[in-house]
Amino acid sequence: MADFKLAYAITARHEGGYANSPHDTGGETMLGVSRNNFANWEGWEIVDALKRQPGFPGTANSNAALKTLAAAFYKGTFWDVFRLDTVKHQGIANELFDTAVNMGVSRAAQFLQRAINVTNNRGQYTVDIQQDGKVGPATINALNKHAYPEMVLKVLNVLQGEFYVRLAERNPTQEIFMRSWLSRVSLALVGLVLCASCTVYPPTQAGTISKKGMPTVRDQHPEKRHF
Repeated sequence: MADFKLAYAITARHEGGYANSPHDTGGETMLGVSRNNFANWEGWEIVDALKRQPGFPGTANSNAALKTLAAAFYKGTFWDVFRLDTVKHQGIANELFDTAVNMGVSRAAQFLQRAINVTNNRGQYTVDIQQDGKVGPATINALNKHAYPEMVLKVLNVLQGEFYVRLAERNPTQEIFMRSWLSRVSLALVGLVLCASCTVYPPTQAGTISKKGMPTVRDQHPEKRHF
């Protein structure tokens, strides 16, 4: 079954350390956790204390307690909600987890359900499921019984990439971020090869899609920006 540690090691590379861009609707962020959206996260108390001491934000980026809290937050909010421990295909679990972190739980669930339904050859490869944006036992069972799970993974990446394209088409100023966004499209496929040697650390500042469906800034290098 899928392993959270492998998936998180991949996603953590994109989520970055501390950032506080005035252009980010998520506001202050730490290891990808946005303060405006997750104000009650336990890590903010540590961040606020470190701000009053020399060496910030480097002290926050290297803080072991913050990394532990962030990993627990991501597991509970974006992994356990999908029951990804029960998914057989690690690459699909990686992709679904990363998309949920990047685009939200509901959108990731809809992507998965659409992918299952359009790749089941009218019920020959697995059963049709309701596209309700909620991943429950029926969705997981249909996924695990799919005769060709690699097809599901490919469609998940197609839907993710198509969403980025639509964002850029609606607002051409966002085209500057396409290079970074698209680097995430085949993340799960690359992760299957690399995740065994991944190290969880915050090398870059990252951004996520806001609740309104538009990107938020967390990258000090806009040409590399990702959600």
